Amino acid sequence: MLGPVRAWRGSEEAELGAPQQRAVLAVLLLAEGAHASTAVLAQALWGASPPASSAGILRTYIHRLRKAVEPKGSPSGSVIRSVGDGYQLPTSAGRTDLSAFHDLLAGAEQAQQTGDTKGAVQQLHDALRLWQGTALAGIRGEYARTQRQRLDELRLSVQARRFAAELGLGSHAEVVADLTELVAEHPLDERFRELLMLALYRSGRQAAALDSYCEAQALLAEKLGVDPGPALQSMYQRVLRTDPGLLVAHHQPESTKADSAPAAGGSDAVVPTQLPPALPVFVGRDAQLGAVKALHAGGTAVVSAVAGMAGVGKTAFAVHWARQVSHRFPDGQLYLDLRGFEPVALPVSHEDALRALLESLGADPRALPQGADALAARYRTLLTGKRMLVLLDNARDAAQVRPLLPGAPGCLAIVTSRDQLSGLVAVDGAVPVHLDVLSVAEARALLARRLGSARVEAEPEAVDAIITWCARLPLALAVAAARAAIRSAFPLSVIADELRDSAGGLEAFANGDVLADVRVVFSWSYHALTPGAARLFRLLALHPGPEATLPAAAGLAGLSLPHTRRLLAELLRAHLLTEPATGRYASHDLLRAYATELADEQEPPAERHAARRRMFDHYLHSAHRAVALLNPSRRLIELEPAAESTTVEEFGADSDRAKAWVRAEFQVLTGAVEATAAHHFDTHTWQLAWSMANHVHERGRWHDLRALRLAAVNAARRLGDRAAEADALHGLGVALGGLGHLREAREHIEQSIELFIQVDGTRDRPECFITLAWVADQQEDLEASLDASQQALSLYQAQERREPGGERARTAVAAALNAVGWGLSRLGRDREALDRCRESLDQWLGLGENIHAAHTWDSVGHAHHRLGEYDEAVSAYQSALELYRGHQDLPWFVASTLDRLAKTHLSAGRPDDARRTWTEALEIFERLDHADAESVRTALRLLDERDPEQGESEQRESN
Repeated sequence: MLGPVRAWRGSEEAELGAPQQRAVLAVLLLAEGAHASTAVLAQALWGASPPASSAGILRTYIHRLRKAVEPKGSPSGSVIRSVGDGYQLPTSAGRTDLSAFHDLLAGAEQAQQTGDTKGAVQQLHDALRLWQGTALAGIRGEYARTQRQRLDELRLSVQARRFAAELGLGSHAEVVADLTELVAEHPLDERFRELLMLALYRSGRQAAALDSYCEAQALLAEKLGVDPGPALQSMYQRVLRTDPGLLVAHHQPESTKADSAPAAGGSDAVVPTQLPPALPVFVGRDAQLGAVKALHAGGTAVVSAVAGMAGVGKTAFAVHWARQVSHRFPDGQLYLDLRGFEPVALPVSHEDALRALLESLGADPRALPQGADALAARYRTLLTGKRMLVLLDNARDAAQVRPLLPGAPGCLAIVTSRDQLSGLVAVDGAVPVHLDVLSVAEARALLARRLGSARVEAEPEAVDAIITWCARLPLALAVAAARAAIRSAFPLSVIADELRDSAGGLEAFANGDVLADVRVVFSWSYHALTPGAARLFRLLALHPGPEATLPAAAGLAGLSLPHTRRLLAELLRAHLLTEPATGRYASHDLLRAYATELADEQEPPAERHAARRRMFDHYLHSAHRAVALLNPSRRLIELEPAAESTTVEEFGADSDRAKAWVRAEFQVLTGAVEATAAHHFDTHTWQLAWSMANHVHERGRWHDLRALRLAAVNAARRLGDRAAEADALHGLGVALGGLGHLREAREHIEQSIELFIQVDGTRDRPECFITLAWVADQQEDLEASLDASQQALSLYQAQERREPGGERARTAVAAALNAVGWGLSRLGRDREALDRCRESLDQWLGLGENIHAAHTWDSVGHAHHRLGEYDEAVSAYQSALELYRGHQDLPWFVASTLDRLAKTHLSAGRPDDARRTWTEALEIFERLDHADAESVRTALRLLDERDPEQGESEQRESN
């Protein structure tokens, strides 16, 4: 397979037949012994539109392949077996060049782990010599292209490993020529550029190394508009300052390390690399690492449950293990904190977890289906054919994890939990790994790594005392070591005495239980903080989590940003906080629980209330500013002034920055809505829900939108604020409409309109009528839909007269004109519809709003089609498609317009154009797992039945 697809029976090369027949063999081989269904085979051969006779054609191909590859005299099916609704080709070591390639890579890895770099280089050489050109050469189609890209990227990563290993052996002069050639072939691949710079520098060619970097910098700026990545920039700085560390043998550039495994899906594939940073002083756990060392993909999905008490180091162990094996998963590594035991927030739901994973895999959030089952199906589909590592951290129980497990061969899932996850072990074949506290030797090694061997060896009795008081718990030892490192001039005996004295002063904590004893360590470290840092530590327990930014922390404390930054740095040094991403601060759940106790004990209720008010004001006012930038046509609500000392995000006019902030803070904002409701900040509750609504709506997260708007309704009713209740009811109607609960949606929207009338004495809420028109249209109540659209238009036009020249009013009028045009066309009043839509188009084109103009072109096409003006309809639909395709994240709109365009082609007597257009639409709908895919399949099937000669011609071609 690592070249043209070929096979041998004994010493004779087998005749594999036509390219599609060879493709069947390739799919079976790439399944690595797993069952390949007829649906998978058909999709690999014909894409989204296999012929009706595909099953019969596949049986023919399998029959011919059996004759070609099975040993003479063996029963038919001894090699290629019929299994269920498909076929299976069992493989064994060395049977394919691809399996031999993987075996050599495994051997190279083992050699490197034992220090045999020379042996590793030889095995990598042997692996690369197996390639005879482009992988899967001669096989056509999307499936082959995707697999070819995966294998080619794997080959490049092995080349990078080989050169890194050779540099480790000191062969820098010998590899310069080969690396120069590779850089010329792959000028944007920074791995090879970094290796070349190192080889040139070690060969005494510093200037040439720096020139190579400048060439890469110019090329990346010209082609992609970006700077070189951090690894290449670091290499440049080290070469520039003649870093002597670069001359050390066995130096390995950052971009070739195992935890930076390259992409395996082609240049356009999304390759997530989400593993958290490895703990620099990880020690011990040799027995557990040995037990899981053999666990990797190997053709089956493997799940390992890592269970242990809080603070025992489950995450550190899982990350360490995952980074050791990450190179085996070139399609990427996913990480998700499931917050199963978060002290102040609920565990992550199935739906939220699946959406997060799918978005990490590059899925368009607005095109994702509703419901956990549909999302899980999409997730498994995206992982099919990939080698992916998934680390699910801090799981509550087996039920939370099960929908998130990859169902694809070649993937590894690692799950951590305080729970033993016996359900995963019993039902899903998980391999349990239990972590206990460290042994005394491991605890001593941890302290030695953090404090230095000399200091630890000089005071063995003090070290034993520290280990005892920390109960050998890794988290407690890390906190204690941080305290000792800060006070480096003090002997460890002083540290041990202080720890013992702290325990004596906190009798309630010293009850012999490990979890309780950990409080002693925390309190000891906490009492060593400055008063300002101690106060911030307590107040951070009020944050809804999972991570706080510097401005949010400053708001909680009511301090300036520079002052807060210094306090956060103190907490980081004391290991009472972590910084999982730049500028984002979190704490272990045990520490958070401890901080919560302290806040309840030491912060007066009025201070806790004031701190929460500042924090909620930070998020509310920041989100409101983001809405103003991201949705300029939306009618803004009025906010009360933020509390004194509140820090609010500054976006200026940068909408991209505002969008990035909303995305980064989405979980926090959702938690803030829950927290405001729990602590009776009802105005903040409904206003935060309002501020988040558009972001949630645009991403199609209807369940989240319903929850947010329901919280807003309840908060508004507690306040007795009828206007807020009306707004929240309208938003709840939008969410219910998105979920398909049309009767309830309409009731809530009509309630909203009536409430606004009671509050304002007017029906001046046109957005409610637009939503009412949308819901009524879905209910096929077309007269009511048109009436609502016309009311919205009248109201928007009145607003425009009051605000002449205002862009927001013009935008709203244009949208309402299109809504009226659509409603008229749905009722058969197509000439009137065209007049309204053309007015709308004039507005959109004047405003430069291409997406809305595309929606209106689609309405124009619909009206022309109904009038029998098919050429005009085709032209309008093509105009819509051109505008839609100018944006990467609108696949559903593209597919829907293609569907209508195909119907127009068919009505115009152009079945070939209809078939081509429907085929394109079907491919998108299937990728989105959208319900409309079935109607398009039916249309294509009916088209084949209507045109038998064309169908027979296609079948002859497929044979």
